[in-house]
Order: sequence, then C-alpha cells, then structure tokens
Amino acid sequence: MIPRGLRISAALAWRFLVVVAALYVVIWLVGYLSMLVIPLSIALLLTALMAPAVQRLVRVRLPRSLATGIVLVAGLGVVGGLLTFVIVQFTAGLPALTQQLNESLVQIRDWLVNGPLHLRHDQIQDFIDQTINVLQENQAALTDTAITTAGTVGSVLTGFALVLFILIFFLSGGELIWAFLVRGAPRQVRDRVDVAGRRGFASLVSYVRATALVAVVDAVGIGVGLWIVGVPLVVPLATLVFLGAFVPIIGAVIAGAVAVLVALVTNGFITALIVLAIVIGVQQLESHVLQPLLLGRAVQLHPLAVVLAIAAGLVAAGIAGALLSVPLLAVLNAGIRSLVNERDPDPSEVDVLRDQDARPNAESAGDAPDTPDTAAPEDAVGDAPADKA
Repeated sequence: MIPRGLRISAALAWRFLVVVAALYVVIWLVGYLSMLVIPLSIALLLTALMAPAVQRLVRVRLPRSLATGIVLVAGLGVVGGLLTFVIVQFTAGLPALTQQLNESLVQIRDWLVNGPLHLRHDQIQDFIDQTINVLQENQAALTDTAITTAGTVGSVLTGFALVLFILIFFLSGGELIWAFLVRGAPRQVRDRVDVAGRRGFASLVSYVRATALVAVVDAVGIGVGLWIVGVPLVVPLATLVFLGAFVPIIGAVIAGAVAVLVALVTNGFITALIVLAIVIGVQQLESHVLQPLLLGRAVQLHPLAVVLAIAAGLVAAGIAGALLSVPLLAVLNAGIRSLVNERDPDPSEVDVLRDQDARPNAESAGDAPDTPDTAAPEDAVGDAPADKA
C-alpha cells in the first residue's frame, strides 16, 4: 500500500541519518582527542616537508636514521636561526624605536591639545587615570587570563615535544608504519588501499610545497613594499611574514600588525596607512588568487573547494581547522580518486615524493580526449594502467 517512491525515500533517509550519526561520533572523537590529533597532523605535514630531503640523503648511501637526524637538526636550526635573527634585529633597533615612540606620543598629545579636538591637559590626564583605574579594578581577571595563557604555553610546549617525537618516527620508519596499517585492510583490496594512501601522501607533499611558495611570495611582496616606503627592519619583518604565512589567518594578521606598528612609530601616520594598504593588498592576493590557484593546481582541487574548505575548517575548529582542512581535503581527493579509478595498481610503482603522483588518474576516462577507448564508461577506467595516472 506504500508507494515505491516513498519506500525508496525512507530507505535513503534512515541510511543518511546513520551516516551522519557515524560522522558526528568521529568528529566528536577527534575533538575529544584534539591534544593528540593536532600534534599528529602537524607532524604529518612536517614529514611531507622534510621527507624529500631525507630521501635525497638516503640515496647517497647515508643510513636513514642518520639522514633523519641531519634533516631534523637542520630544520630546527633554520627555524631557530630565523627567529633568533628577527629577535636580534628588533632588539638592536629597539632604542631607536623607543625614541621614535616617545616622539610620536608627544606629537599625539600636541595634536589632541592644539588640534581640532582642543582637549585640555587635565582631560588627557583624567583619561590616563581612568585607564589605570580600570586596569586595577580588573586585576583579578587579568591575572586569571595570565594564568590561562601560561597553561596554554605549557600545552603548546607539550604539543611541540609530541610533534618532534612523532616526526622522528615518521621520517625514520614511516614506510614500515604505513605497511603495518595497510595490513588491516582486506587482502583482496589491500593493494588498492596501499596505492590510495600513497597517492594521498603525494598530494600532501605537493600541498606543503605550494604553501611554502605562497609564504615566499607574501614575504617578498610585503618586504619590497616596506623597503619602497622606507620602513626600517625590512628583512626581519619580511622573515616574520614568511613564518606567519604558515599559520592561517592569525599568522598573517599578527605579522601585518607588527609591520604597520613599526611603520607608525618610525615613519608616521601616512606611512603606516600606506603599509596597511600594502599588507591588505598582498594578503588579499594570497587568499583570493595565490592560495586557490597554486594550492588548487598542486593538489588538483578547484579554487572554490579550497576557499570553502578553509572557511569550513575555520568555523568548525578555529585556527587548527583552517590549517588542516585543505590538506585533509587534498588527501581525501587523491585517495578517493585512486580507489575509484585504479583497479589493479602496483604500490611499488608509486613514488610519493614525485609531484605527478599527487594527481592520480589525470588521464582517466573523460580527461584524455586523444584516446578513443576512454569513452567507454567503466572498462576504460578499470583498464587504465597505474603508471599512466
């Protein structure tokens, strides 16, 4: 008595609800274990960045453990050197910045008194006193915030140690770890799962390379703009922009704010506005052109998918979600395409450190008009050789 269309709709509906419930449980578990999931994900990103260097050292007959140690020490040295350079340069220029800041404060006070506002000295002093009173009244809240910040710093340090620990094992024995995990797949589909995972990691390697290129463009663009307008500490500020580009949203905002503040203190209000326009322009170019095009080309994602993934990750999990959303989407895209299009793949033919392996089945059915047989709906896809992908 029930119409067939209604029966089919009901069957699809309850299955859809089951899938949504399962995804909710998975997302809840990831959030509950975020202190483990986030360091693990960051370690995987760093593995994609450092694995090519380790592989090159292994090819010159260095033991993998020694190659891993060399790359880790070199990577930590480069990051530590950049941070030390930024701190030393800012420290060296701090006396001049302090003097410029004092002069700027005097100019602001004179403008408030003699400018269009015509404020009196007692009004300015009353404002300063009120600000001090507000800080004293909220001292308990500020103290609690400081304690919370100290706890956050402790969590960050713990996470950093965990990232370093995981990274060592990923670089030295990642192949063995992946082989152990693949054993959990059924034997008849084990090779397909193995190749899909390798394709996904290859896509992750391409993503990290594209992100580094975007960071370089940001640093060069803002650095050249600062040099043209005559802002001091150009190289440290450009270095800070480069490092901040790897942290979505907040990294670019902090680096740009520091550049604008230095321009305001040293060169005045007009120069600060020009620097602000430069920073906003470069960041708009990055977010609307470079990231969608370069990242989309590197990981074979549409620019709209990249933008939506970043927005969804930011809404769902904040900065960590924005950092991990596009890599996750790239891995899933490459892995699913491999599972769908490759029938009899050979894992030994997949080199995860080569860019072409991040684009599996680029010449599959519908993508290769030069081959007449690719018009077949399923056979052509199933017969596509793995090395052609």
